Amino acid sequence: MRANKTKKKELIEKFKSHPEDTGSAHVQIALLTERINNLSEHFKAHKKDIHSRRGLLSLVGKRRRLLNYLKKKDSKKYEQIIKELNLRK
Repeated sequence: MRANKTKKKELIEKFKSHPEDTGSAHVQIALLTERINNLSEHFKAHKKDIHSRRGLLSLVGKRRRLLNYLKKKDSKKYEQIIKELNLRK
C-alpha cells in the first residue's frame, strides 16, 4: 500500500525547496498525505482493520505537528501546501 518509488520521487521533486532537499517539512507533509490517502482507501475495503487504523492516526498526528511547525515558520508556504494537497485547516 505504500507509495511506490516513482510516486515518491515525483512528490519530492514537486515540493522540495532546494535541489538536494529530501526531508524538509514540505516534503514530509506531502509524503505523509500520500500515505494517509492510501490507508484511507484501504479502510474502505477493510473496515475492521483496527491495528492499521492506529498507524493511520499516528500518521495524521505527525502531519498535524509538521503543519503546525510550518505555520509558525513560514505561513505563506503553509497556505500553499494546504491548497496544493487539498487539506482542511
